[in-house]
Amino acid sequence: MLLVAIATEIVESWSIFKLPVLIGIVQLIQNKGHLGSYAFIFLEVFETEGGIQSYIQTLLRAYSALKNVPQAHVFILRDASQGGNSLQSEQLNFSYFKSRWPQWGRIHLAVKLMAYLLQHRPQRVFCGHVNLVPLVQVLCQPFGIPYTVITYGKEVWHPLPSRMKQGLQAAASIWTISRYSLKQACTANGLNPEQWHLLSCIVDGAAFTPGPKSRQLLEKYHLLDSQVLMTVARLWSGDPYKGVDVTIRALPAIAQRFPAVKYLVVGRGDDQPRLARLAQELGVADRVIFAGFVPTSELVDHYRLADAYVMPSQEGFGIVYLEAMACGKPVLSGDDDGSADPLQDGKLGWQVPHRDPEAVAVACIEILRGGQKRCDGVWLREQALALFGFDAFTRQLQQLLTSE
Repeated sequence: MLLVAIATEIVESWSIFKLPVLIGIVQLIQNKGHLGSYAFIFLEVFETEGGIQSYIQTLLRAYSALKNVPQAHVFILRDASQGGNSLQSEQLNFSYFKSRWPQWGRIHLAVKLMAYLLQHRPQRVFCGHVNLVPLVQVLCQPFGIPYTVITYGKEVWHPLPSRMKQGLQAAASIWTISRYSLKQACTANGLNPEQWHLLSCIVDGAAFTPGPKSRQLLEKYHLLDSQVLMTVARLWSGDPYKGVDVTIRALPAIAQRFPAVKYLVVGRGDDQPRLARLAQELGVADRVIFAGFVPTSELVDHYRLADAYVMPSQEGFGIVYLEAMACGKPVLSGDDDGSADPLQDGKLGWQVPHRDPEAVAVACIEILRGGQKRCDGVWLREQALALFGFDAFTRQLQQLLTSE
């Protein structure tokens, strides 16, 4: 009867149809109960590009690199088996539940996960998205299986539905990428900060490296003999806090000290027309270059064009700052967001009030003058890789797994 109740709860909590047949199958599962494995559950990993997906792939690669950790099974709701997974290994086995009918995929995942928990009794379950928390809680709690919730950023910064909040409160631990994300989530949802642990994002030091400015790109963007400020950001009207408009407003003051300064904006979105109009109104349209979308493989050559990376925004973390530093470029960020972690509270870059054009102008002038430690490209790269390279991430993951 307990299994029937649990399975019914799964169905009801996910707003899908009750399936007596599947519930009956679950009743027949025998409990083999051997300890020593982990389970990871994610929404999507390989078939969609984004910060969360990249972070998850890094986590799984790091797990595979660890020694003396148990085998793990990875359940992915929205990926298909042919989704480009290069991480299958002796350490990691994968199950995929993408379906033409999303409700069936959810049911299939719930039943398979329940079967895994009963057969293997993993020592811990890692829930990779807050939307999966109600399911993981209702399956793990009756069997005393602890679970950890892995969060990324804005998905937990606002008040959550009660079932999600209860699932977070009942978790053995919660991981997130920055101190700021931790603070925002706890404040919005009344969570206990002592539950939380940090597992920061990383930068790929092999992909992002220093190098000379590309003559071809300098000519393409009309940047020859210019001091170049740069931002990489989505230009979406629904997320206007990347600080591109603030940097444009700072340009007139910067140009008084550096008449050849230009601003290269890499990214696309529906907010670009507004930003272009702002540049026109301020008389700096000839200084602002909108590069549009740039593939990841070409980003390193664009970072190399910059004399400073400038993004006074509100970020959950801000991998772009690490990418710029790995390319040897000084960086400027906002002073009240997750960028405090990659910038090490200002040790590795400039932090300014994120909506203050005057503060941005003063900091940019300091950077373009040079002469400070935070402008030393060799040192910046060394620091970024030492603190946020793959090896550092792997050590941090090992410590978390050992301590829990």
